[in-house]
Amino acid sequence: MSLHDYRDRSPVLLALFRGLYCPFCRRHIAQLGVTTEKLKSVGVETLAVVATSPENARLYFRFRPTRAPLAADVELITHRAYGVPNPPATPEFMHGVQEVRVNPTGELPEAMPIASAMPALDKLHGYTHTAADHQDRERQFPQLMGQFLIDRDGIVRWVNVEGSSEGLAGVGKFPTDDQLLEAARNLRR
Repeated sequence: MSLHDYRDRSPVLLALFRGLYCPFCRRHIAQLGVTTEKLKSVGVETLAVVATSPENARLYFRFRPTRAPLAADVELITHRAYGVPNPPATPEFMHGVQEVRVNPTGELPEAMPIASAMPALDKLHGYTHTAADHQDRERQFPQLMGQFLIDRDGIVRWVNVEGSSEGLAGVGKFPTDDQLLEAARNLRR
């Protein structure tokens, strides 16, 4: 499956995720499986791209399937093509990762620093990192996520990039189903 497969056929929501080491991404990919059906009802297809190897993605999704069509892009080519930022890990940025408190999925008992929230969610989800996850994290950190609503002509009509409006406080946030459906309904088809 590629974006080219949607050209002239239907609009598509392209959702770009970090590797599976990211608990926010895993949760949002699972939610996207539900969102996919809702978007189909308004004529929009979905494609999720996870930044890991195809083998790692197949292993994970064999045990945790999703209804969202998936692609794997270990080299982040799609992220780069769509301009999803990978900010430099400056001392100021790293201080923010240690200090800014988040609870984007609402699963934690309270908001926590990003650096604490990720392992807390891993524990809550019963997720154990693989060697591929460690490699992905080392290669990608601090890659951001993005979502793009693309019309059938290949023109991006709506964009959401993690943290673009809230800075680090927006890390791990994904648009709600209502936000995605509103954007889809406003799409010129």
